[in-house]
Amino acid sequence: MKNVKSVPLVAPSILSANFACLERQVRLVEDSGADAIHVDVMDGYFVPNITIGPLVVQSLSKITRLPLDVHLMIQQPERFIVPFHQAGANWLTIHIESPGHHQMMIKRIKELGMKAGIALNPATSLTMIEWLINDLDIVMIMSVNPGFGGQTFIPVCMKKIADARNMILHSDSDALLAVDGGIKIDNCLEVAKAGADLIVMGSEIFNADDPGQKTRQAKEILKSIK
Repeated sequence: MKNVKSVPLVAPSILSANFACLERQVRLVEDSGADAIHVDVMDGYFVPNITIGPLVVQSLSKITRLPLDVHLMIQQPERFIVPFHQAGANWLTIHIESPGHHQMMIKRIKELGMKAGIALNPATSLTMIEWLINDLDIVMIMSVNPGFGGQTFIPVCMKKIADARNMILHSDSDALLAVDGGIKIDNCLEVAKAGADLIVMGSEIFNADDPGQKTRQAKEILKSIK
């Protein structure tokens, strides 16, 4: 049935992981109930930071059974749809603020068998995706300005999450509503109640002494959404 609310998924973001022991950390959160691994790709142009590329995704695909949720914060996403598909990405999200023909990119992502998403920065209106909503598998609300981990959740984004949920409910879309940025143990339930289906958590999980325990804690808290 369309838009039936269930327990939100948790996707730990490796942006905050220790890359010296990335395999161990990914396996730890996977064994602790994580639902996907979130991979932030930054090019130093679209956002003021540089992170990783297809080779890391390819390595991750060999060590985890979880979906690889790749988030492209880059200036020319159309150039990297095929490379990330070949590397093993399962979900691919591009930004509505990036240049290019978004509907064509979404179509190409789906043709390759990946789930296709659009992300919106905090100051970007939901009207920007009004004509794309029915084509999307994922709508991602950024609750911080993208580029760096460990930022504080922007409070006004809570209303935007609720508005995005309402947009999905009143469309022909079955898109998951993802929220990324500043989500902690003490606000993840509020984010879920606002309408999120997929909670991205980075520094809260990987900066903890025990990322596995923090993942289990988040999953347990989110169970109360039902």
